[in-house]
Amino acid sequence: MAKKSYTLKTFINDIHLWLGIASGVVLFLVCLSGTILTFEKEIKSALAETLEVTPNEGGALPMETLIANLIPKGQVLRVTIPAEINQPYVFRVKTSPSDRRGTVVYVNPFTGAALQPEKGPLDAFFMSMFKMHRWMLMDISIGRPIVGVATIIFLILSVTGLVLWFPKKLSWKQFKPRFKIKWSASWKRINYDLHNTLGFYACIFLIIMALTGLNWSFDWYRAGASQVLGAKVFDRSQPQFSLNASEAPELPLKNILTVVNQSFDYKGDVTLSLPSEKADFFTIRKQNAKGFSPVVSNRLVVSKQGEVLFKEIFSEKPWNAQIAALIKPIHTGEIFGSFSKVIYFLGCLIATSLPITGTLIWLNKLKKKRKKKKAATV
Repeated sequence: MAKKSYTLKTFINDIHLWLGIASGVVLFLVCLSGTILTFEKEIKSALAETLEVTPNEGGALPMETLIANLIPKGQVLRVTIPAEINQPYVFRVKTSPSDRRGTVVYVNPFTGAALQPEKGPLDAFFMSMFKMHRWMLMDISIGRPIVGVATIIFLILSVTGLVLWFPKKLSWKQFKPRFKIKWSASWKRINYDLHNTLGFYACIFLIIMALTGLNWSFDWYRAGASQVLGAKVFDRSQPQFSLNASEAPELPLKNILTVVNQSFDYKGDVTLSLPSEKADFFTIRKQNAKGFSPVVSNRLVVSKQGEVLFKEIFSEKPWNAQIAALIKPIHTGEIFGSFSKVIYFLGCLIATSLPITGTLIWLNKLKKKRKKKKAATV
């Protein structure tokens, strides 16, 4: 019997097989934790204590009063004012030099009382899932590159899996069975279809997750992605503008907020970053509750005297800058709210199953080869 030739597709199949076996455990854990994290906010909101406030006739206290009440806790960095009146204000307070991003403090704007939701096992569980997803519960310096390399392998597996999905003959008769799972077949065939068919349907989303996720793993990748896009990924730099000295009096914060609402005349959450030694002005972001994405916001920079120094409308930014700014919500599935989260959840769930179904396919092939070899020696 003539030996079968080693074709390009055989080579691709071998790459897909051995890379999958080598990275299976890591990919399973990363995808499983990603699946769980998809609806973290919704699960916490449903099971945890709901923080709501009751409005009174006197209205909210002056922002200066709310900030003054928090000064004993540390330096107030910013505050998020929700669009809904029955929700608390969310302050970020730098409680120590090491507290770089600040500690979240919920405040009742009508009484000034700090509201602290009780932290329970659920918070610890999701933090563990986050560390699993990003660092495999290891030290960051060790776990981050491991997850990064596994993500690169995952990207290769997605592309090679897509190539292997295509039949040799490009006819509808050959394509049709690959779009569905034959539930009436043997468990081996069902397992194969679960891997092959579900992997195909999830492939494009898995590639997007991998391409965006690598920005957290490697600085060189993030720099390369920024160069390809022509816009910096995770850009936290301040916009360029001139801050002129003014003898005009500083405005109360309610007047600053009036300037914001006049510039962005729509309903939405407002995040107000307070002036500091490095930035002696207000930086404000306002989301549009009726916008195409719940994570998109427009930006405004306002002087203490109420002068608009810089205004940025997200929809007016170049497409490449928009993509660069949305890397995180594109990766997590938050980009289009609940609709995209459901799609990502299903995609992550399929990705979690692929190492299992793929391993079973490999084991079944090994068993089949052993039987053939045994039969040939008899």
